[in-house]
Amino acid sequence: MCRHSFKLLILLIFAPFVASAQVPQLGSTSFENSGALDAQDAFSRGLLLLHSFEYEDSREAFQEARTLDPDFAMAYWGEAMTHNHPIWMRQETEQGRRVLFDLGPDLDARLEKTSTQREKQYLKAINLLYFADGDKKERDVAYQHQMQVIAQAYPDDLDAAAFHALSILGIAHDGRDFALYMRAAAIVEDVFAQNPQHPGAAHYLIHAYDDPIHAPLGLRAARVYAKIAPDATHALHMPSHIFAALGMWPEMASANEDAYAASLEWIKRKGLNTHIHSLHAKQWLAYAYLQLGRFSDATELLSDRIVHLQSHGFDRFSGGYTALMLENYLVETNQWDSEYAHMEWETTNMSPISRATVLFIQGKVALSTGNPEGALEAINQLMTLKDVNEIALLYQHQLNADLLHLEGNLDGAIEVLEVAAKIDADRPLDFGPPEPAKPTYELLGEFYLMANRAEDAIGAYQAALARAPGRSLSFIGLAKAAKLISNEKVYQEAMSKLNENWRDADNSVTHPFLSSMD
Repeated sequence: MCRHSFKLLILLIFAPFVASAQVPQLGSTSFENSGALDAQDAFSRGLLLLHSFEYEDSREAFQEARTLDPDFAMAYWGEAMTHNHPIWMRQETEQGRRVLFDLGPDLDARLEKTSTQREKQYLKAINLLYFADGDKKERDVAYQHQMQVIAQAYPDDLDAAAFHALSILGIAHDGRDFALYMRAAAIVEDVFAQNPQHPGAAHYLIHAYDDPIHAPLGLRAARVYAKIAPDATHALHMPSHIFAALGMWPEMASANEDAYAASLEWIKRKGLNTHIHSLHAKQWLAYAYLQLGRFSDATELLSDRIVHLQSHGFDRFSGGYTALMLENYLVETNQWDSEYAHMEWETTNMSPISRATVLFIQGKVALSTGNPEGALEAINQLMTLKDVNEIALLYQHQLNADLLHLEGNLDGAIEVLEVAAKIDADRPLDFGPPEPAKPTYELLGEFYLMANRAEDAIGAYQAALARAPGRSLSFIGLAKAAKLISNEKVYQEAMSKLNENWRDADNSVTHPFLSSMD
């Protein structure tokens, strides 16, 4: 076959909810390649979906391009890319390798299928991602170096720059590293400036700025990403990462309402029963409702999730998301005696951290019913869990503090929580609803209040709000502490922000702290 290299301009500007025969709104980019003309539409769709982490739909598009042009090397590259998930530090290694083997039995054979030096560079990069020596982290580092080479060699290739930035985010295996994330942000800021419709630029900027310190820098991308790629479910959800980091609960709720609805449409179209994206958006939506005081809406979401879980079984993902939703719900509503709190769990197929969440819930429920032995059993089981991070340790400290308080040792409980707060403060800032669902500083503030240490409580609540901005329970505690020492400025500011959060709250929404402030 005679192959020609040409520049493919992908510009998708169709109305949303278009007929299936039309091209959806996914953004725009330009990617030079040597594929056949009739395979370009499928390739362009796959590339844009890839930038929005719509891996399954992207894979199908690249497979379509392969079918139309079996020698289209970059279509194989794209399909293999869908099996690598940098932000989540996961890779479907064997599946990705099989795709590349379909193109050729080894790298030399695959390189022979390319028509340009640039395409060879891309294949060399993905070869490192799947075949380089070492573990996933070492392969990610090797891949990142090669993407830097490509981006520098082809400065007009905005996709190379975007994928280079993503590869930098993908080497932060030890948690959020501000130096790495800002390095990636600088790259995609330039891409975004050159092409404001590039989905990868907006998407990766949100990931780079996805923490309470840097979130203001990501607000511009968050405002437009859903408009750039409204047919990508992930693009509808991603702006809520910035909104969550800034305590912008109405915007977070709206984004996840759209994402959840879109994911349900995707599920219906695919003929599936459930999907991780819908669970993710649903959990975040429930959290936003709780911060807004829309407890009835959050209850409806939780009830629907539990019914679905009990009818379809406790798999790794659905069980984990349900545990997170329930933990958030119980923490925000304090309904540890509710029927939801006492539900039965099957944790065999759940991840270690999800099992830790369930154990924490069970420990809190035991304490609420005056069963310290049950809480101690939960703590002991938490201590035996393997392959979990500091969250399980924080769960232990929180339950231990509750036990000490139950025994009348308030000072000992505070000492335990002060240790836990230091552990929490040393953790990298993370994104989304906090884990544990009860931020340690917020809980410490409540214990300081019980000890009539209002000044210390104010400091604890302010530290909690620095790590998890906009939380209604933190504003409630801060207001109570300020009122105890007649700090009118802090009291008014906290109450103003609480009232803003609860502007459209359920009429029945209240909290034990508020009753003593009337």
